[in-house]
Amino acid sequence: MIPKKTSRRKSKSKSNNKGLFRKVGYAILAFIALIVLFIITVYWGWFGAIPGKTELSQIRQNQATEVYSGDGEVLGKYYYENRVIVPMDKISPWLVKALIATEDARFFSHNGIDFRSLARVLFKTVLLQDASQGGGSTLSQQLAKNLYPRDRQKAWMTIPSKVREMIIARRLEGIYDKEELLHLYLNTVPFGDNIYGV
Repeated sequence: MIPKKTSRRKSKSKSNNKGLFRKVGYAILAFIALIVLFIITVYWGWFGAIPGKTELSQIRQNQATEVYSGDGEVLGKYYYENRVIVPMDKISPWLVKALIATEDARFFSHNGIDFRSLARVLFKTVLLQDASQGGGSTLSQQLAKNLYPRDRQKAWMTIPSKVREMIIARRLEGIYDKEELLHLYLNTVPFGDNIYGV
């Protein structure tokens, strides 16, 4: 009799474990489905329009208009964004190397999204609360953010904005080569005091 009771308890414990594993499995699948659904809604533009490839292939940056005197002296500038487009061959290669080293060390090996950096941010910044680890945005994502700024009035839009920037970054990477992306970035990034680009 005693061995029979023990075997019943074991079989009941196994069936309880199976039920628990099944519930956990369903919860994980539901969570993954929600994430996929969320990404699809961002892709469809529910959290802000996402520019298409045609718009992204025709990026035009605002430049300062300079007024010259008859002898070639600059009299003044008129601008919405104080920018003069600098060609890549006029930009120091050391500046480019420094930018890549500090902002996106794997710039030449990813396609707009650096999943290793995202995993680091998730683990160290979110789980361990270590804000010194920096962000997980690539240069392409930062370029997307500079070209299509976030709505700063809505804090809850941070995560949809990040996903939106990832989608735009992937599209930019499909249109431009790495050097063109660096050129766009270096001529887009704000430096404060309404000065844009290098």
